[in-house]
Amino acid sequence: MAKLCDAVIVGGGLNGCTMALALARAGMRITVIDRTRITDQLNPAFDGRGYALALASKRLLDALGIWKSVADQAQPILKVVVTDGRASDGPSPLLLEFDHAELDEGPVGFMLEDRYLRRALLGALSEYPDVAQINGRNAISHEVTDSGVSVTLDDGATAKGALLIGADGNGSAVARREGITYSGWPYRQTSLVCAIGHEMSHEGTAHQFFMPSGPLALLPLPGNRTSIVWTESNGNAIRIQEMDDDGYLNALRPAVGGFLGQIHLEGDRYSYPLALSVANRFVTRRVALIGDAAHRVHPLAGQGLNAGLKDVGALAEVLVQAWRRGEDIGALDVVERYQTWRRFDTAALAAATDSINRLFSNDDSLVRFLRDLGLGVVNAIPAVRRGLMREAAGLTGEIPKLLQGRPL
Repeated sequence: MAKLCDAVIVGGGLNGCTMALALARAGMRITVIDRTRITDQLNPAFDGRGYALALASKRLLDALGIWKSVADQAQPILKVVVTDGRASDGPSPLLLEFDHAELDEGPVGFMLEDRYLRRALLGALSEYPDVAQINGRNAISHEVTDSGVSVTLDDGATAKGALLIGADGNGSAVARREGITYSGWPYRQTSLVCAIGHEMSHEGTAHQFFMPSGPLALLPLPGNRTSIVWTESNGNAIRIQEMDDDGYLNALRPAVGGFLGQIHLEGDRYSYPLALSVANRFVTRRVALIGDAAHRVHPLAGQGLNAGLKDVGALAEVLVQAWRRGEDIGALDVVERYQTWRRFDTAALAAATDSINRLFSNDDSLVRFLRDLGLGVVNAIPAVRRGLMREAAGLTGEIPKLLQGRPL
């Protein structure tokens, strides 16, 4: 039996669920298809990541009525410290420091764990009768016609709508079936992700420590807990991930240092291979890509989910405006408005993160001296420092309404 709706979303992760919620709140009928069962998604061990949500992303969640249900689990990021060095030697004396007091709008961002955000989104969607959630099923094909798009599931059922939104992540099957290609390359790096508990307070400070093998991010969580995103070469990452917990901590301690006191692991450990991948097109007729299906960047700036939520804000605004005007939301000229809005910002983010990773994952002494000098110069110029803070907070450029905290 065909499920008739305005938009079919393939991929029920964070971006897909947020997209569905944004459109449902505007009155549109949505079908969300995800291969993972909801019970698995709600398992606290399903995804161990914590996300550095930019201030603009927090505003989007607020506008969608989500923030109030996760605020108690969110940790404001009050300061960001960027340093360079080697694990055995400690950080260089020159650093870049951002303090939230320099922003009139408040904290640069907030740390929030996947398990809380995912649960809140799924719970909010369940309250909308015009949102059909199909879980535990694969979308195996789709057909685009002049009148709409039909998605076929692995059990033979179909879902039909005016538009298909691919939110199915890296290696998107939606993009592949549409013949959309990608530009990019693997980084030969893997991020090791875990949470640690510690004796001393992190004081709401996020640390980004650039080492020759890759950056280490220490991201504050509520209480005396910190999310670790530890990037290593693939070979080192495999070796470390295979260690027992004591060996893992012994490898981590030289990079973390002693400023947090004694540390211990909290929860499971995860690993994620890294790559740069940007779709050469974000849209085709009746199809639009968002999130990792459209772009995948290095996690060093913590902008992966934030970039996806910008996609959500921009596409939702384009679609809702077109729908209210009586336009065909799947028409190519409509979805191309979204592509025009997001392409430059995405390309700039991909280029910036790639360049920073190449510059700092380098142990040449002259390069180290010059980049440390650059950090010091930027830190000494308040206007430049504030500009970078506003960029990280998502407060620059053409900001979608939802990311301004305004309803559609």
